[in-house]
Amino acid sequence: MHSDQPIRSQHSDFSSDERDALYRVMAERRDMRHFLPGQRVPDEVMLRLLQAAHRAPSVGLMQPWRLLRITSPELRQALVTLVEEERQATAEAMGKRSEEFLRLKVEGLRDCAELLVAVLAPDDGTVFGRRTMPRDMAVCSVACAIQNLWLAARAENLGMGWVSMFDPARVRGLLQLPEAADPLALLCIGPVPAFYEKPMLELEGWRYGRPLDDFAFTDRWPAASAAD
Repeated sequence: MHSDQPIRSQHSDFSSDERDALYRVMAERRDMRHFLPGQRVPDEVMLRLLQAAHRAPSVGLMQPWRLLRITSPELRQALVTLVEEERQATAEAMGKRSEEFLRLKVEGLRDCAELLVAVLAPDDGTVFGRRTMPRDMAVCSVACAIQNLWLAARAENLGMGWVSMFDPARVRGLLQLPEAADPLALLCIGPVPAFYEKPMLELEGWRYGRPLDDFAFTDRWPAASAAD
């Protein structure tokens, strides 16, 4: 049935307490790198997390995400090796900040209870909403699923860390992904000793977040300031 009238949900509105809880989860979400070793995430909790990811919005309802759960110790170690190689290559590209970068903890692959690989599936030909930006909109859709997973993990009092230091082609080969599939993230999930009070890069003095006013504009891009 096609109609110009909105279809109303049968669910009731959210209470102020529920709304506040959502905003608190967003504010306290952290990119975690420190995990408690030797832990596990109950199957029913993992199912809730995966369902949360799968409820993410996607352009044209294409749902281009695939989540590969790594259970093999050998595969996990192979991914650790690939990430370490990229960490060293990244340090070389850092120039004067190389040694400072190498002191940062950038991943928790060894200790996290669960390791997922978020994969961009081969293009299914969807045109709706992505004719002019086909890959961009697919990647954005996968990112929405990852964010859902991240917020759900925090609500379950579990940490999650997004690791992007790897060569996609080598991960594709290691996990025998289709040639047209692209690994986008290694996702570390599990119990943590404590959640960071602030983003870890701020705690380490590497970089600091900027205020909303620097990012939200009206109508047009702001003119460059004299200081720029």
